[in-house]
Amino acid sequence: MPREKKHLTLMTFYEELEWRGLVNQVSSPELAEKLNKGGMTFYIGTDPTADSLHLGHYSSFLITKRLKKAGHHPILLVGLATGLIGDPRGTVERELKQKEEVFRNYEALKAQVEKIFGFEVVNNYDWINGMNVIDFFRDYGKYINVGYMLTKDHVRRQMESGISYAEFSYMLIQAIDFKHLHETRGVDLQVAGSDQWGNITTGIELIRKTTGDEVFALTMPLVTDAQGNKFGKSEGNALWLDKNKTSSYELYQFLLNTDDACVISYLKRLTFLTPEEIMAIEAQHNEHPEQRLAQKALAKAIITDLHGEEEFAHAVDISEKLFAGDFKALSLRDIKAGMKNVPQVTLTPGPLADVLVNAKVCASKREAREFIGNGAISLNGEVVKDPAFEVTPAMALEGEVIIIRRGKKKFYMGSFAA
Repeated sequence: MPREKKHLTLMTFYEELEWRGLVNQVSSPELAEKLNKGGMTFYIGTDPTADSLHLGHYSSFLITKRLKKAGHHPILLVGLATGLIGDPRGTVERELKQKEEVFRNYEALKAQVEKIFGFEVVNNYDWINGMNVIDFFRDYGKYINVGYMLTKDHVRRQMESGISYAEFSYMLIQAIDFKHLHETRGVDLQVAGSDQWGNITTGIELIRKTTGDEVFALTMPLVTDAQGNKFGKSEGNALWLDKNKTSSYELYQFLLNTDDACVISYLKRLTFLTPEEIMAIEAQHNEHPEQRLAQKALAKAIITDLHGEEEFAHAVDISEKLFAGDFKALSLRDIKAGMKNVPQVTLTPGPLADVLVNAKVCASKREAREFIGNGAISLNGEVVKDPAFEVTPAMALEGEVIIIRRGKKKFYMGSFAA
């Protein structure tokens, strides 16, 4: 162990990126030394397909802070122009969003990335919008061969289901972004997730053919769960960085339930803990996996970075009070956040046994009486052992909900019909 720690201490910046699992593809072996030396200007981009980034974006965009710390200059691009077109995803054609929605998303994302990452934000609409179609074909389209474009994985995969000329042209517009930022801002590196490799290399080719300059690319593996599903809204499991869309509590619970097979990888890729700190956490986690020390460290690092220490402490507090059944000590907002995924049931005033049957918490009055008699039913954290106990709207927390627990783990959030 001491020998390995010494080795980690001596790692170059690029070697640490590799150790963290943040290097998937590089355009040139020269890039390693350039990254170690510092002084590059780079950009990373996203399209405003939603009004918030999600955890998949976070894992990619964190590279901006790492590269900044290593002496490089970051530029963040929120692509209103590319967002209006839609990039090929390798399966089926995307449905075009209304312009008004894309513009609203752009404003929301711009504010969000500035707040979270703190770096300059540019918008490709500024240089794409005024371009006429003749210039597009003569100045850019002439330099990129269609056969070359067809070799790109995401295009080739989508050819079977059909790809429009608009989506086919997406990679050329992203190439124009790279060229524009290279010529106007001195950008010599583009960073992105591995699914953007084809688009980035098209930009490298365009710059080489039109200017003779060499620029570089670095892609990172996409973050996936133990089943290989990526963290993204298209996968149906989006974890939004906007706490009004995904609360800190929800994020805390998700991260606390991270699979043991993934958690150390996430600590490396999604936190700024040092290699030595991660190794120490890994050793403790392997010795006592039931304590979920690695998961707790992951949740603390991510939530604190995104929303601050107070939000993290609040998420832990909600979790502890919910686990203890101390619902009366929580606000209605916190209760709803904590109970977001439990069954929602409609209650009718009356004896507890009848209420449980009518709300389908129990299948029959006999089953309801058994649960109640065994002390397995609680209302707002208090065990009730009388089947005839009257359930009334006056019991609802903040006049809205009653939390029913059946057994140890089955929860229901009940509300009375208006």
